[in-house]
Amino acid sequence: MTNNELKDHITQGQPSAVFDETGEWLNVQVEAGEWKAFANWLRHDALQMDYLFCLTCIDWPQTKHLMMVYHFTSTTFRHNVVIKVKLDRNNAEIETVSDIWRTAEFHEREVYDLFGVRFLHHPDLRRLILTDDFEGHPLKKDFEDPVNMIKL
Repeated sequence: MTNNELKDHITQGQPSAVFDETGEWLNVQVEAGEWKAFANWLRHDALQMDYLFCLTCIDWPQTKHLMMVYHFTSTTFRHNVVIKVKLDRNNAEIETVSDIWRTAEFHEREVYDLFGVRFLHHPDLRRLILTDDFEGHPLKKDFEDPVNMIKL
């Protein structure tokens, strides 16, 4: 599918989606409350986005939000799409998709550990990299580490 065909198809399944077509891949922004249903639709609809190959977070402190970013491809049809979900920086939570794409389980734990995003209904949400007693989330822009003198 071309990006225009993907956009038309996604608009049918998610009319409130906002599109950014400036890059090579189609970027789609959806609301956090619509994310889980949309994720199910992406996986099981005609698009067959069966491969989640990147899940990360971006901290935008000047706008007071975090942005979840998901990269998908269909191994059947070879089309790609990037989904973005804006989260409140002070109460960052979103539904897990680890029950839809198993690979999300570790990616979500990493984002939880380093950004503090809570993935609702995650089967094993705990720190992945840092120790349990570590305070803070080192990839957030306001993180300060007095021991190593890191300030982002």
